[in-house]
Amino acid sequence: MARLVVVSNRTAAPRDRGARAGGLAVALREALARSGGVWFGWSGDIAAEDPPAPRIQEAGNIVFATIPLTRPDHDDFYLHYANGTLWPLCHYRLGLVEFSRSAYEGYLRVNHLFASRLAPLLRPDDLIWVHDYHFFPLAAALRDLGVKNRIGFFLHIPLPAPEVLTALPRHRRLIQDLCCYDLVGFQTEDDVRAFASYLEREDVGRVDPDGSFAAGERRGEVGAFPIGIDTQAFVELAETGVSSPQTLRLRESMGSRRFVIGVDRLDYSKGIPQRMEAFQTLLESRPEHRGAVTYMQIAPISRGEVEEYQALRRDIEGWVGRINGQFGEFDWSPVRYLNKAFPRQSLAGFFREAAVGLVTPLRDGMNLVAKEYVAAQNPDDPGVLVLSRFAGASHALRQALIVNPFDVEEMADAVHMALTMPLAERQARWNKMMAELREHTIQSWCESFVTRLAGSEDGRQAA
Repeated sequence: MARLVVVSNRTAAPRDRGARAGGLAVALREALARSGGVWFGWSGDIAAEDPPAPRIQEAGNIVFATIPLTRPDHDDFYLHYANGTLWPLCHYRLGLVEFSRSAYEGYLRVNHLFASRLAPLLRPDDLIWVHDYHFFPLAAALRDLGVKNRIGFFLHIPLPAPEVLTALPRHRRLIQDLCCYDLVGFQTEDDVRAFASYLEREDVGRVDPDGSFAAGERRGEVGAFPIGIDTQAFVELAETGVSSPQTLRLRESMGSRRFVIGVDRLDYSKGIPQRMEAFQTLLESRPEHRGAVTYMQIAPISRGEVEEYQALRRDIEGWVGRINGQFGEFDWSPVRYLNKAFPRQSLAGFFREAAVGLVTPLRDGMNLVAKEYVAAQNPDDPGVLVLSRFAGASHALRQALIVNPFDVEEMADAVHMALTMPLAERQARWNKMMAELREHTIQSWCESFVTRLAGSEDGRQAA
């Protein structure tokens, strides 16, 4: 069996397991453990200079290989290009895109650094699986070093339509580098169509009906691989999470009130200000919910040093103050806003207690919070998911209340509908979504991608 080599910006810690690790980390660890493998990435450390070789740690038959970055490399590659240019571009926020030639050159430089440190670790029959927007050029850099292994790429965030993508300087080089992969995976068919449309429109290549693509001398395959969650594990986490000390405290503090929950990293793509405005609209238009419903938004701070994120935080805090000031009573605050992370078990317990899960990103590749909220529900009395049509999860969770996150009145109406939905309808919707989550798990996602990647070489040779 071929060994699997996973490349991601950050790796899981060798000792992270179970509830301490996220679902993606657990699934990749399981995939690596089955055949033995290497997980390669940034250590999270800043160093004065590049080390000649990665730091190696072993856990079972998995090798964790990590390298630090110098401060200039980290700033150019991670802060300025990956998160200052590609992240807003892929989330359709062109007004926030910042491009500089030096940051772009740093992005390429770090990809070549990763390639040079990874190549000596590779065996001839290794399968290499590269993750996310940090590494569009990595396959091209590996090919330049003579690596002929099968290399797959999965983009966890959306690929924008050509009309948006072409606003990026050097966009053609970026997509040509993407075509150096043997298998390119996206979250949805919309992303696949965006890729195919770009190749044709910019005369880079073509995608055939069978999913194979040609770009110059390169041949590969493209497909949608919607990521799932570890469904049964999250069900069990929620069943125990309702008895966690934090969940018990939450239940006691809510009393007889019902609550709406949102859980997001503090990011402008998540639509939190629009969500706040929708909740304000709900209280204004539906006075029966005043004093009876609390909206709890958990939003751990990310990229707190970036000006746009600081402005976002001030904006949200302003909404919280206005709503609580307008509607709050001495014994009820309409909004609870928490800039802190919670253990996964506690979050699962919070989800199970919440009458409504509010997941309304302005644009998202998948959004696993939506799936986790559904998996956490009590089958006898499930809550209702209100979900953005611009989240990849909306393609699978069609029984959610699908909304336009730019329409605050539609979101307010959906929350009201969720709070007043009869039990039989809630159960019917939940049962259909749970069937989807049990069929398409993160384990099946992982297996389907690796199986397709392993077979892609045979398919190209036969052609």
